[in-house]
Amino acid sequence: MQTPISVQDKKSFIKWFLNNYQLKKRESVWILNYLVNHKKILSNVHFVREAKFCPRGIVITSHCSEEVPFRFYKNQLVTTDAEKSFHDIRMNQHEPLYIQLNFKNANQNIYYAAVLVENPFIPDEYFITQKDQELAKQLLDKMIYEYHRNILQEKIDLALDERDRQAFQKLAKELHKLEYRQSYQPNS
Repeated sequence: MQTPISVQDKKSFIKWFLNNYQLKKRESVWILNYLVNHKKILSNVHFVREAKFCPRGIVITSHCSEEVPFRFYKNQLVTTDAEKSFHDIRMNQHEPLYIQLNFKNANQNIYYAAVLVENPFIPDEYFITQKDQELAKQLLDKMIYEYHRNILQEKIDLALDERDRQAFQKLAKELHKLEYRQSYQPNS
């Protein structure tokens, strides 16, 4: 379980963010300043990635990012109207609010990482599908096979160079078994 981020840490981060980045939409600055000044609301704010999956999420973007300037998600509704989202924040102060900030190198920023929490609403399939898992397994199996095959071939070459008939025969059998198993693998 993840340690909760304190209200003071969130407040400090938002102030730092506003001092270091210019936002594409001026209403975004108003919203973040409003949050900084309302401890009760800030206690329900969570910084996440992929806020679009959250029941109530905001995406705020700085000028240094190519992402959309502003999005507010509430259940299945999406709006770019920051005033409507501001109204929703004021009227539903006790509901969790998930915020995604888009800015240059956000995924490498230590200040942002310090306040980020895992998004519990991202579907498992969003990152890795069953097909992706199967393809990754096939690729890994093939790489392991190629590695073992190359090692055996090098040892066979060495046995031939040294005219070691016994080692050659043993290694050739191992290589044959390896190739036989590989040829009967599904999707090989």
